[in-house]
Amino acid sequence: MTFDEVIGQEEAQQRLLQMVDEGRLPHALMLCGPLGCGKMAVALAFASFLLTRDESRRANAEAMLARWQHPDLHFSYPVIRPAGTSSDHKMVSDDFAKEWNTMLLQGPYFSMDQWLREMQAANQQAIIYASESDDLIRKLSLKSSQGGYKVSIIWLPERMNTECANKMLKIIEEPPQQTVFLMVCEEPELLLETIRSRTQRIDLKKIETEKIEQALVERRGIDNEAAHRVARVANGNWLKALEELDADNENRQFLDMFIELMRLAYQRRVRELKAWSEKAAGMGREKQKRMLSYFVRLIRENFMYNFRNPELCYMTLEEENFARNFARFINEANVVELSELFSRAIRDIGQNANAKIVFFDMVLRVIVLLIQK
Repeated sequence: MTFDEVIGQEEAQQRLLQMVDEGRLPHALMLCGPLGCGKMAVALAFASFLLTRDESRRANAEAMLARWQHPDLHFSYPVIRPAGTSSDHKMVSDDFAKEWNTMLLQGPYFSMDQWLREMQAANQQAIIYASESDDLIRKLSLKSSQGGYKVSIIWLPERMNTECANKMLKIIEEPPQQTVFLMVCEEPELLLETIRSRTQRIDLKKIETEKIEQALVERRGIDNEAAHRVARVANGNWLKALEELDADNENRQFLDMFIELMRLAYQRRVRELKAWSEKAAGMGREKQKRMLSYFVRLIRENFMYNFRNPELCYMTLEEENFARNFARFINEANVVELSELFSRAIRDIGQNANAKIVFFDMVLRVIVLLIQK
């Protein structure tokens, strides 16, 4: 993989290459940024660059990297403990190496939700176990098979458990020769301060809207007008842009749920609203929180729609079609309260409150707020 395959992020790319050119590449780098900005894409491109520096072995290295099976490239990532796994078995990333490789070959842009689906996780939390650090120390202690760098990419290191983080700290403090750690991190504040202080942090920003628009046209064959609308809705998140291209994407389901909720609330059809709340309660908690976050965004967009300034609104065509008739019901009297209502529901769901109670209480309050003038 080359940097040409990364969408945007030229500043981060230039900074990494400059470190190599000036001979001051640190042994541990932490790439931080929001979901969908391309942190893993940058890490993979930089790892490929480091592992193909030897011209005499470049062709062979490139062939191995095309399958992400280079012997000097090591991946660590959160995994689950499948039901029925012996308590004596120490979980490591390699237990899911096949699934990881399958996902990588699909592209360098992915989320934890996608990874959980790839592992066929139910409600398990994915973490990096203590045994992973032992396994990585063993791998990195071996001599480079190609005579150059050894690269360790750690995806979401903030998911290391405490024992793993403490063990990992030791190898980061005293790394084997010509070893580079690339940590791809979304919540760096959750990492041990001692680890953060021993890495050089590079912050990646959201992808520029123009870069996403260009990528949609060139890589996905989308016409310019549709690409412009999708890129604005994506708000710097390439994963979100891809979701918008999926005819059956999750956000369309959320839009249907939002439309149904608002229509039933306006008509004060409590019995149907109870059924709606039970349907929402049947979703998994993470999906419930994503739906409520989507509702918060739609409330904001419908409020802004009333100002009749297209540059202030970030909606898909389907969302805008609904907003034409609905937006007038979102006004100064209820926009803040509705947003806070959905935000509180996100908090309550996150704290494992009874979903049926949370949603039914929420929909009853929507009735009151929706009729305020």
